[in-house]
Amino acid sequence: MMDMHTISHVAQDSGGIIYIMMVLLLVSMTIAIERSWYLWRAFALGKKVMDQLEAAQLIEHRELVHFGESFPDLPHVKVLSAALQHDLDHDFERISDKLEESIMREAPGVDRHLWVLDTIVTMAPLLGLLGTIIGMFNAFQVLGDPGTAPTKVTGGVAEALLATASGLFIAILGLFFFNALSNRVRVIMHQLETLKVMLVNRMYPHYQGGEGRGVVSELRTRTA
Repeated sequence: MMDMHTISHVAQDSGGIIYIMMVLLLVSMTIAIERSWYLWRAFALGKKVMDQLEAAQLIEHRELVHFGESFPDLPHVKVLSAALQHDLDHDFERISDKLEESIMREAPGVDRHLWVLDTIVTMAPLLGLLGTIIGMFNAFQVLGDPGTAPTKVTGGVAEALLATASGLFIAILGLFFFNALSNRVRVIMHQLETLKVMLVNRMYPHYQGGEGRGVVSELRTRTA
């Protein structure tokens, strides 16, 4: 069982790399927990929004306003707002472009901080290897001292290898969360693309029936 004195000794022998490993572990777990919660919530609530829209032949404005008030930070609702702010009485064929623009604007928020997790996955093993090299250099330095016990050298090598083990542990853990979160981001982006098609299909009858102006006017009145 390693105590704080042993950890401090190993960290110093690795040139402080172990301390950096601790920071990387803390950062990676913070990002993994925060992104897991956000993406799980976005996926679950987005599915709820899409299920309710799927059951409707026409878009009900009351439902869209309710979604916007209940989930103001949901990417799906931002796409809904972009659709309703478009002037349905003119250039209806441009609504698809407006929806695509809103999806592109939401994309950076959906996969936010994942690049940091990806960087940690790549960096941790390399830092671990660097810490091991420094530790082994310090361990073999004692061979120059007369009467050095062999166990002192082997013990130093074993301690040096802890840096590599720490780097691999962080990389494995980070890679698991990175792949899982990347897959969830892909699913949410697919939801947004599907939502775009659903909105176009269900707003076109409003446009054909001349109801677009009333929907837009009511939305602008509520958001003014």
